[in-house]
Amino acid sequence: MIIKKFKYLSIIVLAALLAITSCTNDLDTVPIDEDVVTSESVYENPNNYIQVLAKLYAGLAVSGQQGPSGNNDLSGLDEGFGQYLRAYWYAQELPTDEAVIGWNDATLRDFHDIDWSADDGFITNLYYRIFYQVSLCNEFIRETTADKLDGRGIDGAIRTDIEMYRAEARFLRALSYYHAVDLFGSVPFVTEEDNVGAFFPEQISRTDLFNYVESELLAVENELAAPGSAEYGRADQATVWMVLAKMYLNAEVYTGTARFNDALSYSEKVINAGYSLNPEYSHMFLADNHTSSETIFPIIQDGTNIRTWGGTTFLVHAPVGGTMDPAEFGIDGGWSGLRTTKEFVGKFLDLETMAPKLKSVNATADYPVIYVPGGYQVAAGYSESDWSPDVAPTLASVNSDDNYEGYVYFADAGEFKFTAGPNWDVNWGDDGGDGSLEPNGQNLSVDEAGYYKINVNTVDGTYSVMKTDWGIIGSATAGGWDSDQNMEFDAASKTWVAEIDLAAGEIKFRANDGWDLNYGDDGADGVLDAGGLNIAIAEGGSYKITMKLESPDYTYTVEKFSSDGRALFFTDGQTLEIDDLFEFTNGYAITKWKNVTSTGETGSDLTHPDTDFPMFRLADAYLMYAEAVLRGGGGSMSTALSYVNELRERAYGDDFGNMTEADLTLDFILDERARELYWEGHRRTDLIRFGKFTGSDYVWAWKGAVKEGIGVDAKYNIYPLPSSDVSANPNLSQNSGY
Repeated sequence: MIIKKFKYLSIIVLAALLAITSCTNDLDTVPIDEDVVTSESVYENPNNYIQVLAKLYAGLAVSGQQGPSGNNDLSGLDEGFGQYLRAYWYAQELPTDEAVIGWNDATLRDFHDIDWSADDGFITNLYYRIFYQVSLCNEFIRETTADKLDGRGIDGAIRTDIEMYRAEARFLRALSYYHAVDLFGSVPFVTEEDNVGAFFPEQISRTDLFNYVESELLAVENELAAPGSAEYGRADQATVWMVLAKMYLNAEVYTGTARFNDALSYSEKVINAGYSLNPEYSHMFLADNHTSSETIFPIIQDGTNIRTWGGTTFLVHAPVGGTMDPAEFGIDGGWSGLRTTKEFVGKFLDLETMAPKLKSVNATADYPVIYVPGGYQVAAGYSESDWSPDVAPTLASVNSDDNYEGYVYFADAGEFKFTAGPNWDVNWGDDGGDGSLEPNGQNLSVDEAGYYKINVNTVDGTYSVMKTDWGIIGSATAGGWDSDQNMEFDAASKTWVAEIDLAAGEIKFRANDGWDLNYGDDGADGVLDAGGLNIAIAEGGSYKITMKLESPDYTYTVEKFSSDGRALFFTDGQTLEIDDLFEFTNGYAITKWKNVTSTGETGSDLTHPDTDFPMFRLADAYLMYAEAVLRGGGGSMSTALSYVNELRERAYGDDFGNMTEADLTLDFILDERARELYWEGHRRTDLIRFGKFTGSDYVWAWKGAVKEGIGVDAKYNIYPLPSSDVSANPNLSQNSGY
């Protein structure tokens, strides 16, 4: 079993007390029956306070008093669905491009469709789970005032500890109220100042609740332990700073007033608090992730002592199905539920080639062109119809001197002609088959499949056609300057590709194992020049080299083999497209969460993982800082770039994925947050902040209940208050549109 510093103590009796007496009018009455435990008797013993505090933390991790099921805190919903973290994760991930689930339980699909109502059981559970947590914290805060402690004669070191516990309880309440601000907006509001008993809470506006949470966090900031000095799993100052940074980053959504300068300041506080990036991205989601130097605030899970059907039990089991081996995830079986959308996969992979997404080479210049229509177009993959000039390949005149050149792929022997425009008004053929062009002449042809270089002079009326095969030659290759390393032609992308081991040195591209036609790069700009300078390879390694000829400019990429290691997809037997939401093999699976340690050891239990959930970690602070800079919150663009590239160097294992300041845009940051933080409960909030959650600016599979995705009503940027609560409390008004 993996031992963690902070254990949730045995609190069955205490928790039952808190759950029951919150409905009574007099918590301070000492009962006649000596077997009845009351709030007063619990708090008389100073040693009980840490146990009650443990219950407050446990409210984020488990769903009841018994675990993993039985004696649920809340009635009306399965304990697995009803656990705080799982309910929160559903609301933050399932309505987004990051996750789909293959279960059709009750209204669960409505998350994907983004068409929920105020009667939705999952949303209602989340709402009551948040306010149950608030009520527990209120009770603890109410029972730990100076007057109460004085009356019980509690002083000395234990009193100092209890004062710290009280600050932690205020933080935990603020955390849940922050979730309420984000998810529901204007909600009922209760604090320790309200008397215990039955009454109708007043509704607080979203802005006022934001201000209250901010004031609470600022009030306890200096009462909590210094960053990194608290027991693992307990809140410290850095935890407060993370919540403040996230609130300020989203303040314009919540209150209408931007606070990006404050978001930057508090992100910077976290960054400077002594945490460091975990060297291995994947290790932060394994069964020994309690050792991570990056985690700021975890929700602790433990296969022996903290059992639940929510939390990481859900996150490890639910994504496993199909041909996946549960043993590789340290579990006794998968639940065949969670996968992801094509659009999320596209954050990592080029969806046309399914290769790692690469930085673009220089754009093709805008030269005069002629067209090459023919009977080959459909078979070669250029268009859906043959002899169609408007969708045919083109040849370009680089010097605008009526000399045109380019490359055309023929999947088989075929015929073609040249046209001056994307129509047949002016066209040329060859009546004599002698290399001379005539207006409206006979079709030209090639005798076999291949990749042909075609040159045309429309003034002289001449042309040439030469079949080419391409290779790489040079001091960096195994054959040196004596022999070519052959490239392979990819007919789908119309590119020449080689995956090759190179040494430090130089290379060129040449056709047909000879020097009559070869390319180098005079400007070192990714654009090929006929007979140009050798291309430098700075260091040895495995490379993917791609050459795209077609119509000038001809371009190439030389990419040292490294890719984004955060792309933790399982594709064997899985389709990219999701034709059926409820078929597990539709959509790529994700292998991010495991009940296996970084050394390969299985967790302490095959059903309930030891894997903790890092609610807040340093990488998020890095990305919040960068976003705040881009949104005008001050700071340094060069510092923002350094933080982004630290994350990408960890992801790639080198600097291949590094960006420049010009690459840092808000759209990039949104995508980078997805790549770094997916399945960690951030995506819905991020999409709303960027204006892409509702509406049609960005759609993904099954958004709006349509496979291709459609825009949805802006009312869904906030969840409805449960109709049951609105009906029961005359002080509540429903969120607009519900």
